[in-house]
Amino acid sequence: MTDRQNISSGTPWEREYGYSRAVRVGDMVFVAGTVASDENGNPVGTTLYEQTRAAYAKVGRALEQAGSSLEHVVRIRTFVTDASQWQQAARAQGEVFGAIRPASTLVEVSALIDNAFLVEVEADAVIPNGKSLSEHPSP
Repeated sequence: MTDRQNISSGTPWEREYGYSRAVRVGDMVFVAGTVASDENGNPVGTTLYEQTRAAYAKVGRALEQAGSSLEHVVRIRTFVTDASQWQQAARAQGEVFGAIRPASTLVEVSALIDNAFLVEVEADAVIPNGKSLSEHPSP
């Protein structure tokens, strides 16, 4: 069986709903849907642009815990509640991933977990240089 590492952000929702912020299996990391929230679950930012940047920062922290980083993202999925504002999400994505250019999907959804959240992102990344789990043990 392939080694598996669950990455937690420490929120109570992970335990309650049975998920991890990210999961590393082999040389891949899969980051769960991530909204722009602080450690108390409060929204960070009020515009789609601000929330997208904040969500990418959270994704980046999870990737680093798994031994990867934003520069190793190969796929991004972005879910927005108002596709007419897609340029704000695209601007944030271009600033973070412009040189990397991962495969990307942007979809409008009717709602997220809380109406204050305007965007949710998922990411898949690789581990650079095939670093083993033993080189990046769980915290």
